[in-house]
Amino acid sequence: MSEPARRPAPASSPPADASIKFEELPLHPSLRAGAREMGYVAATPIQSRAIPEAVLGRDLVATAQTGTGKTAAFLLPILERTLDLPPGHIYALVLTPTRELALQAEEFLRKLGRYTHRRGVAIYGGVGLEPQIQALRNGAEIVVATPGRLLDLMERGHLNWKDLRILVLDEGDRMLDMGFLPDVRRVLRALPRERQTMLFSATMPPEVVDLAREFLRSPKMVHVDPTTVAAVGVSHLALPVPSHLKAELLRELLLDETMTSVLVFARTKHRANRLAQQLVRWSIPAAVIHGNKSQSQRVKALEGFRAGTHRVLVATDLAARGLDVEGVSHVVNYDVPHEPEVYIHRVGRTARAQRRGDAFTLVSPDEEADLSRIERLLGFGIPRTSIPGFSYNAPPSPSGGHGGAGPGRRESYGGGRGGDRGRGRGRRGPPSGGRSGPPRRGGAHRSRGGHQRF
Repeated sequence: MSEPARRPAPASSPPADASIKFEELPLHPSLRAGAREMGYVAATPIQSRAIPEAVLGRDLVATAQTGTGKTAAFLLPILERTLDLPPGHIYALVLTPTRELALQAEEFLRKLGRYTHRRGVAIYGGVGLEPQIQALRNGAEIVVATPGRLLDLMERGHLNWKDLRILVLDEGDRMLDMGFLPDVRRVLRALPRERQTMLFSATMPPEVVDLAREFLRSPKMVHVDPTTVAAVGVSHLALPVPSHLKAELLRELLLDETMTSVLVFARTKHRANRLAQQLVRWSIPAAVIHGNKSQSQRVKALEGFRAGTHRVLVATDLAARGLDVEGVSHVVNYDVPHEPEVYIHRVGRTARAQRRGDAFTLVSPDEEADLSRIERLLGFGIPRTSIPGFSYNAPPSPSGGHGGAGPGRRESYGGGRGGDRGRGRGRRGPPSGGRSGPPRRGGAHRSRGGHQRF
């Protein structure tokens, strides 16, 4: 057994701006009550900037990362603007790229609007048509949908847009990545031209900018700086390791009993599957979600993770985009993402609702350049450390190991002296602050309670 790691102070950032209270936002008392019961006290930057403009009916283009509270930033104005309209007509459409996002948005809508008479329906693929058709027949006023299934129901004649007043395009850049923009354009051309349109996107690639120019009218621009969003409440730490030893190092980290609810990001579906299977073989309760899993499998994995049945959830970026789970104690980047913005999305899964969380990144030698780009985006160096007693020079297994380095591939950080590498990064040494370190055995379990940012 190795001793607890002695690590430098984690890199973290100042607390979120809490200057505007939810009670100060221009919202109906019934909506404030719903928000209050969900734990909203202070508005996040995207909420305080977007909601006052959106309730006036203005078109909006908002750039904000995952975990900033943007879902409430468009759902509350939808509820506010449709509050007094007659029931039984579709007044708002939210287009979102994944089933999980559609389900979550519909759930948040139900909670935020619990003191109103507004009804929502989630429209997504991978399940039967009939329950969704029946919900539409029952008179849902707000539709949250993925583009493919929505087009299917439109072609079958189950949707009437004549009363539509509000359109939201959520995760615009992810819809581009998934190839949905042609479908989005088909949907938009079928909608009434006189409407309010709001576009939310973490980044603004040219194709998304073109979409905004084509379908929005003199939109209000709202931008939340990703460098302030990513670091709020998050302690960042990098652990250099040869790639073929990543699974073994993760196992060592998980000896820390404070790692109660761990979201692990792998680059590919295959790596996610292999890692989850290995964790289960090591008797670590784990589940996996990615695009090849059926809807029922994904829901089962998420429910098990939320309930604490699965201590670890291994996910690909696409499957976990927009994922909201209370009390995620740690995010582990099993693979360093190629795009710095993806790192922002990943670490946004912990430290939600002004709580704290840890983000650990397992970095192999060939991922150094990617990590440097992340540090430039964050605006600070991520401290490095190593786990005392861990064998960093162990050879790959004959099958190539579970880290994915492949047969015969040897990488080394000099026997675990990773703490001194890199410009501007922390040195190994006694902790000078921070909340937890890898691994601390025998610690008290962290509560899974608390509230989310939606």
